Amino acid sequence: MSNATWRGHAKALFDCEKQSAIGTRGMVVANHPLASAAGAEMLAAGGNAIDAAIATLFTLTVVEPMMVGIVGGGMTHIRFGDGRHTIIDGMSRAPLAASPDCYTPISNTTPDYLETKGRENAAGAKAVAAPGNLMAWCETLRRFGTLPLADVMAPAIKWASQGFRITPYLFECVSDAAADLRLDAEISKLFMPGGAPIAPGSHLIQGDYGETLKAIATEGESILYGGALGRTITDYMTQCGAMLSMADLESYKTVEREPIRGTYRGYEIIGPPPPSSSGVHIVQMLNLLEGFDIGGLGFGSPENLHLLAEVLKIAFADRTVSTADPDFVDVPVNRLISKAYADERRSDIDLGRAQQWNSGVPLPESANTTHITVADDDGNVVAMTQTINSTFGARIIIPGTGIIPNNYMYIFDPHPGHNQSIEPGKRVTSSMSPVMALKDGKPILALGLPGGLRIFGSAMQGLMAVIDHGMSVQEAVEAPRLWTQGQAVELEPAFPQDVRDALAQKGHDIMISPHIGGGMNAIQFSDNGTLTGAACWRADGTPVALAGGLAREGVRFWPEKAKI
Repeated sequence: MSNATWRGHAKALFDCEKQSAIGTRGMVVANHPLASAAGAEMLAAGGNAIDAAIATLFTLTVVEPMMVGIVGGGMTHIRFGDGRHTIIDGMSRAPLAASPDCYTPISNTTPDYLETKGRENAAGAKAVAAPGNLMAWCETLRRFGTLPLADVMAPAIKWASQGFRITPYLFECVSDAAADLRLDAEISKLFMPGGAPIAPGSHLIQGDYGETLKAIATEGESILYGGALGRTITDYMTQCGAMLSMADLESYKTVEREPIRGTYRGYEIIGPPPPSSSGVHIVQMLNLLEGFDIGGLGFGSPENLHLLAEVLKIAFADRTVSTADPDFVDVPVNRLISKAYADERRSDIDLGRAQQWNSGVPLPESANTTHITVADDDGNVVAMTQTINSTFGARIIIPGTGIIPNNYMYIFDPHPGHNQSIEPGKRVTSSMSPVMALKDGKPILALGLPGGLRIFGSAMQGLMAVIDHGMSVQEAVEAPRLWTQGQAVELEPAFPQDVRDALAQKGHDIMISPHIGGGMNAIQFSDNGTLTGAACWRADGTPVALAGGLAREGVRFWPEKAKI
């Protein structure tokens, strides 16, 4: 479908607020311009996409500290120039001292199902799970990168030590978390000076964190996983009565996993496997939608949005009872992603009426995450989604380190006896969706976003925007979204009143949300080698492209014949 055609169907629902970037030698798209620039610097220095990705992430821990940190977790999806794909699982684990009843739940029903006495699983030292990020980043660089760790960390060290300007987006995040940040002297010192959120345009220097990064650049990840930094963190955790111990850090290991693969209208869709739920359920939902003329229904039409809502409900119903850490739960992956299973479930969809699909109590995930998408001119592509879970994680800083740790224990079910219940060493389940689409074996799109439970449904809609509706990559990341996990259907404001009314007539309970999911960013690949990078209005996302190249061979500044 042409761009003009989908705009006709959508009645021009939206206009893009940002511009894409176009390059031929490389592309870095992250949710802060300084982070994108750090990655582009690595490409310009002769590094590959892996070097650029790791430089970008370390810089994001400085300039997007509310979203990502070295004491967090995440999923990495790499496509190599030879066509291989791999997934590096650096997800956080429940501490070895944890147990199914280590917290006291305050309710057995929503909306307080996850809440515990004293909010111990949400804020403070007792909410911290064993981190995987630093190990995953350093190992990935060592195995697949080309530049030294100190080189890729240099931009992060610079911005931590010299400071950077606070954006309105970061200010809003501080404001949202202010009540908790005030409770910790170390974190409030940086982000709540004088008791008020640090103002946009203010200059933030993170001296302690700069020194921590310098030490990591010298010693590598061992400084945390068994070394002096790990001892500092776990000593503090012990003082606070937390579960995280040195044994958790010394025993932590990343896991290399085979990706989930599916097909949709002749495209191959590749994403992460459990404990991430995204690959399985994106493929499942696309299988369901493949039986309908999505493009013909038109982007943003009530009929299209009704189908999206119903397949999201089905996916969440299955996710609740099936997806978890595969070392602890037998996840029926092959069944869920099969075309035959989609045929069975599709026959139950009522095109005229919303339905309730069986699901357990929904478990939320924090929407506060970050994503990067990187490509180089050798065919390497990296999509990484990383987080410390909630905004500012556990909402503390480990004294003397500048580190904001995760609060990943909030993802687990504090009630014993369920798939997502706490068990020692169990990895958290997430909706992270570093996903890629291929056509005839060649990548056409790589994307991802933050947004908690809303991630994989939004990622699917990004794929559909390009495949079904013929949108440009910039339009795809900025297009308005829908979300539901079985209760109200959330719509972004761009969908007009007549569409909302038509959905309500089909039985949907409609709710308008300022945004669904977070700052999606993506790279689109063309047959002529052009890379197009895009980031959306929902975060500070910025694509930075490399074009040009080196001088023509044999060129000298003053050729002999040109001398006078």
